[in-house]
Parts: sequence; structure tokens; C-alpha cells
Amino acid sequence: MSLTNAQNAGVSGRRILLEQVTKRYPGQRTPAVDGLTLEIPAGKVVMLVGPSGCGKTTTLKMINRLIEPTEGRIVLGDEDVTSIKGDELRRRIGYVVQGAALFPHQTVAQNIATVPKMLGWSKERISARVDELLELVSLDPAVYRGRYPRELSGGQQQRIGVARALAADPPVLIMDEPFGAVDPITRQRLQEELLHIQEELQKTIVIVTHDFDEAVKLGDWIVVFREGGHIVQYDTPERILAEPADEFVENFIGSGAGLKQLTLTRVRDVELADAVTGRAGTPAASLLTRARAAGHGHAVVVDERNRPLRWPSLRQLDRMGSNALPGDVDADMPLVAPTASLQDALDTMLVSSAGAAIVTGRRGEFAGVITVEVIMDAITRAREAAATVDENAPIGLNTETIEVLAGESA
Repeated sequence: MSLTNAQNAGVSGRRILLEQVTKRYPGQRTPAVDGLTLEIPAGKVVMLVGPSGCGKTTTLKMINRLIEPTEGRIVLGDEDVTSIKGDELRRRIGYVVQGAALFPHQTVAQNIATVPKMLGWSKERISARVDELLELVSLDPAVYRGRYPRELSGGQQQRIGVARALAADPPVLIMDEPFGAVDPITRQRLQEELLHIQEELQKTIVIVTHDFDEAVKLGDWIVVFREGGHIVQYDTPERILAEPADEFVENFIGSGAGLKQLTLTRVRDVELADAVTGRAGTPAASLLTRARAAGHGHAVVVDERNRPLRWPSLRQLDRMGSNALPGDVDADMPLVAPTASLQDALDTMLVSSAGAAIVTGRRGEFAGVITVEVIMDAITRAREAAATVDENAPIGLNTETIEVLAGESA
């Protein structure tokens, strides 16, 4: 497959070409990767998927030559990097691994500054870059710059890992199961964060994952490997779901391929419901009156920057009486980003049993509410599409639970 090498406006990434690349390990009769030719377009996210032992991680690590290819060449942009020293090449390619692998005895700022310091940047430039990257991964520099990894959650550590990989502004970012070591909710938020970052930076990103749903959510392109690093299908998520190349790909996708289309639709692509909002510190009775007048079952309490704090029901507001609306954050509030898939939004609703979710923008500001009715419409369309392909395909989703949630939504 021939993919464009053109650098579009705003794209900071570079094309990657692996040309007839082979990797043989000593003592093994067959190559781990055998004669692989793969072109990765500039500024796109390409996901490498396949069964264990198929060569996807070996392929990833040959891009930055943590694993040296036995044969073939690797081209970054228009430059053959096969002859460049490995250490020099790795400073030009950001690398993120599962669990972040931060240096435990260095602060967040020192971790992020690792490569810029090697490159001889000034202290002033490094300091500015650290703060810029912390803002990019949605962590307050004043709060997190001086913390140590042990003082961070798993999700925060992974964010710092991404910031460190981006520190010297490399054109390419490679990621090996980057979100595999965190819980599902944190995983979802990190995926959304990566999509936000990619919208802004347009790097060339190559990710190894065992999770096909993650590949569909994050990837502009997906490479499906079989043993020996042989490509079975290299295509867009839409095409792979609609037209799997063979039975191997069908089995790898798994059941409910039609419903996986939910992962292709973003929250930003559907119509959001409105909500009545009230500023923390103002009378709860006033917000209750406005919410009743609007015919809503809930209202959103926001701070001075219009960021959601709480999502009380009319009954909860009524119990507050004449008291002021609280200014603390409800940690269990169901939140999704515009870049979240409809599948993510549904998962959030099911976990919270809210029947809806609050949508927040890039800086956390309130953007609207997505309801379970919108998700149900999408599921109906996906089921109809799936039925045209295979009438006996399992749906894999408890629609009775969804209907119960629909009755609970505002």
C-alpha cells in the first residue's frame, strides 16, 4: 500500500518507512520479523495489533533501534537512519512504555528534562518547556513540577511519561502498550488525552496494543500482523471493521463488529443536550427554580471557570434549601471529553448509573450533556448494519440495562 509522504500544513511528524526489514534472534529457526515493508504516513496514529509473538513489539523497537534489524533499512522522513548511532536516533524519537518507567529519585521536572539536558539546552529553556508540557498533559506545573513519581497516581505517571517523550519535540512518538497498566477509567481518560495532544501536535505516532477496541479508537490506520511480522491487513479502522481481509482478521476483531462502530463515533459528532448551570456559592434554591422551569431533572454546579463540580438532582437541590451551592468536586461525577467515543460514553453511564454524562472541553469547561438516548440510537443503527453482514452475530450488550438507564436519565 502506498501512503502519502506529503507534509500537510501543521503536521510536525515525519514519514517512517521500514523496507524489507528482517530480525533474526540467535538460536531461533524462523525470523521474528521476516522481510517487512511498512510505510507509516506523517502526522498519523498507526496501531500495531496481532497475537502474542507476531513481531509487533519487535517492529516497534526496530523503529528507534532498541532492537537492531538483521537486514533492511529504516527511513525517517527522507533520511536513512540505519547508519545513525542508536543513541542519537533515540533522542529524535519519543518512547513511552507501559507503567511510564520514570526515574524514581528524580522530580517530575527532572524526568521531563532528561533529553533536553542531554542536548545541552539552557536551564531557562528547559524550565519553560517543562511547564509547557505539564500544561499540555493537563497537570498544573505549580503543583506537579517538584513532585516525585511515588507521589503520583498511575495515570499521572503515564502523563509524565508522555511529557518526557515529547520534551525535545521529536517528530515521532512510539508507544508500547502505554495504557495497559492502569484501570479502565484512567485508561479511557489517557486515551482521550492522547487524542487531544495529537490534535494539537500532529506527530507521527506508532502504538503497540493487544486491545483491538483501543486500536479502533486511537488509530488513523491499523496494521494487523500474524506470526513472523507478516501484515495481514493495513487499513483504516472503518475498512477493517467493514471489510476484514480474511478469517484471521475476523477472528481477531471478535464478535459484535457492528457495535465496534460505536468506537468510531466521537461525542463531538453527536448533538448534546443542554443543562441549567449554577455557580458554586450561589443559592441552591435559585438553581432549583431554574431547573424546574426548564423541565430538567438535574442541574450542573460550576466554578468560576465554568468547570463542572457537581451534578445534583432536583431532590438533592431541594434538600439544600437556602444553603449555598457547594464548591467541592464530586469525584464520582460522570465526565467524558468531546474526543471520547460513544462506547466510552456508554461505559461511563453504565458505571455511574446516571443515564447520561457531562461533556467537558479541553480545559475542563462544561460543554453539554450526552444522553443514553443518543447512544441507543447509535446502537440501533449499528445493530441494523451488523445484521446485514451476519444475522446471527452476537450483540454483546445488555440492552435491557441500557433501557433502564434511559428511564433514569434527565
